[in-house]
Amino acid sequence: MTPAVRTRHDHESGRRAPTRLRRAVRPLLASLPVAAAVRGSVALALPLLVGVFTGWVIPSVIAAIGALWGVGQDGSDPYRSRVLRFVALGLAAAVGMTAGEAALRSGQSTAVAACLGVTALVAGAFSLRGPVASVAGMHLLLGATIGSGIPVPEPWWQAPLALLAGVGLVLVLSATPWLWRRHHVERAALFAVYRAASDALGAAGTTGAADARRRLTDALDNAQHVMGRYRTPRQHPASDARVDGLLTAFHFAVRLAEPVTTLLWEGRRLPAVVTSVPMLMAVRLLPGRQDGSVPGLPDREDGTVPGRPDLEADSPGLRALAHVYATADGERIDDASLHVAASPRPGRSVHLRYAVLLAGCVLAAQLCAELLHGPRSYWLPMTVAFVYKPDFGPVFRRALHRCVGTVVGVAAIGAVSLPAHSTYASIGEVAFFGALMAVGVRHHYALATTGLTAVVFVLVDLLGDHRSLYGPRILDTALAAAIVLVIHFAVWRDSATSRADIQTEAALAAASRYRDLSPGVTSAERQALRRTAYRQLADARRAAAHARREPVRRDRTQPDREETITTAEQLCDAVTAHSLGTRP
Repeated sequence: MTPAVRTRHDHESGRRAPTRLRRAVRPLLASLPVAAAVRGSVALALPLLVGVFTGWVIPSVIAAIGALWGVGQDGSDPYRSRVLRFVALGLAAAVGMTAGEAALRSGQSTAVAACLGVTALVAGAFSLRGPVASVAGMHLLLGATIGSGIPVPEPWWQAPLALLAGVGLVLVLSATPWLWRRHHVERAALFAVYRAASDALGAAGTTGAADARRRLTDALDNAQHVMGRYRTPRQHPASDARVDGLLTAFHFAVRLAEPVTTLLWEGRRLPAVVTSVPMLMAVRLLPGRQDGSVPGLPDREDGTVPGRPDLEADSPGLRALAHVYATADGERIDDASLHVAASPRPGRSVHLRYAVLLAGCVLAAQLCAELLHGPRSYWLPMTVAFVYKPDFGPVFRRALHRCVGTVVGVAAIGAVSLPAHSTYASIGEVAFFGALMAVGVRHHYALATTGLTAVVFVLVDLLGDHRSLYGPRILDTALAAAIVLVIHFAVWRDSATSRADIQTEAALAAASRYRDLSPGVTSAERQALRRTAYRQLADARRAAAHARREPVRRDRTQPDREETITTAEQLCDAVTAHSLGTRP
């Protein structure tokens, strides 16, 4: 290699290196919820700073507890869903705290136990009715545990209002961006579908094709959830052009999944001109920036966006992909309103059993608290309320992560608190661990528990309880987790497997309906059948994975649900490919 060629080669390599570095670092930075971490820090530190400046320390700590619970439920879902969740959380927690305070002020331990037992029954009775009801039920019980466990020497109405104010602060911080980026969440969810479709086409003909198709299904499920409150474009006023465009992009995303699935089923590697089609559609239907660029779109060496692809439509999948691409020029979709059937929910007997078991766990934890630490102990029943949430994931794994997070949180706050002795240093610790908790909420329950444990230690210290509780809190967490595991697996060991069986049966029925009805229905009906089948199969796969992570009796063999679900998915893939291949 001559010096001139070597110099040019080094220059080009040096120019490509930052590009490769940016592409490697970008996913890591994108997965870090910086905005949520900032909201967590501000929401927890601001009430405490106000309390220090005004002298209202106790109400500010109660408000910080409400903010702590709000940070634990802060998400990246649509703003309307966040508002509903925060309102339900705040009202339920305030009602629970009022009831707990009344029981505590009576001076009778039996009144406290009765309050917690009744609250647990009510919370468990409607916690399995949906995501918002689940959050409200858990925080109704949490409010009762805090109200009955922490004496507040103020008027009875002050603590619930302070708690509600803390939740309201998180609501304001989380929902305020709606004012200047109203449809950001919907646009991001739709971009994710087109990006997943492009990745799936890139995985065609490889061993990762099935997983890529499942990721596309998950992205479509999320987009359908996000867009669920909107109607078809013709039912919107003509002036609402942004919603009209979002709906058009959503319906094209649904239509795009059909040729993508067919191309995956055909099983051959695809050129870049084909794999770039979904992101080119995203540029046309969902411009993300003023210059029309879209994150995730394959870049050319000159930095320009590829133009219209010249597809050689030599297969049903490619012909269908070319047709969808050719019509994605602003065509209004008036007949593609999809009504996807939801997966079956637990029946009344399941709700009743969970309510009774939750109440039993709470009462057992409260009895242990009375025996070990005397009255007014809240950590044990509070831990039960956090751990015993089978709708949030496997109970065994949740209990394990709770214990691990508590140990790490106790060690972390113990190490950080040694050199810090001022109130402002304590507030700084709350801000740091609040941000850590906000990150953990999105990535790992043990990490979220680490942040929550450390924050609670500081808040309890600000309330005037300066006892060294590091060891007792670890033992209390382990004891509460053991209570939940013993009672749950002694009485309701097969809860996860039963739910997985129900979900799998419903998914197989949806796949059969798609197979039997697909050839003779309209395009919109076929899309609805296909979406229902794939969505329920995805729900069944998650339920099967949940059941696999729970302990089972040695004398019982778990059926291979994942293999059955995979076979049903392959059937749906074949039906999709056949329906495109037989269409004129």
